[in-house]
Amino acid sequence: MAVDGNWNLTLNTPMGERSATLSVKSSGSTLTGTQAAEGDSAEIFDGTVNGDDVAWKVSITSPMPLTLDFKGKVTGDTISGEMGIGFMGSFPFTGARG
Repeated sequence: MAVDGNWNLTLNTPMGERSATLSVKSSGSTLTGTQAAEGDSAEIFDGTVNGDDVAWKVSITSPMPLTLDFKGKVTGDTISGEMGIGFMGSFPFTGARG
């Protein structure tokens, strides 16, 4: 599928720009994998794929415990969309195949 592989993400957050890596594999409409940032890595969950549309969630503990809710679209070797950060709202993210 279009999303399978490794991605270098740039997350625009309330605390400035952050980098993360995403390694994913799709199986039908299910997306699985891991996301890592600043030395921490976590399994993604609730991952879905529908054509070029992708969505997943990841729980982080730093700087505070939160669930990040990603919704994006894959176009060739790029990905972009919105990252929901609970009560703080949604913020854009972009990425390129790594």
